[in-house]
Amino acid sequence: MTKNRDVVIFADIADELDRARNFHPDYHSAHEGYAVILEELDELWDEVKKKAASKGRMREEALQVAVTAIRFIQDVCNEK
Repeated sequence: MTKNRDVVIFADIADELDRARNFHPDYHSAHEGYAVILEELDELWDEVKKKAASKGRMREEALQVAVTAIRFIQDVCNEK
């Protein structure tokens, strides 16, 4: 059961990563990448703090946190 759920989550991350790459350029520095991760994490935190937090919105924000972390690795940490 967990494996199937993992496959869905990783597929959703891959889809969101493709979408993000089409709309936003590569991070130009570690500072920029960190700022984007922090912004996405703050958006997740804003949803978590709501009295009636939406699981769907939390999931969307968590996916964006994952994608920004992956982009940080790809754009900043990998040798070009």
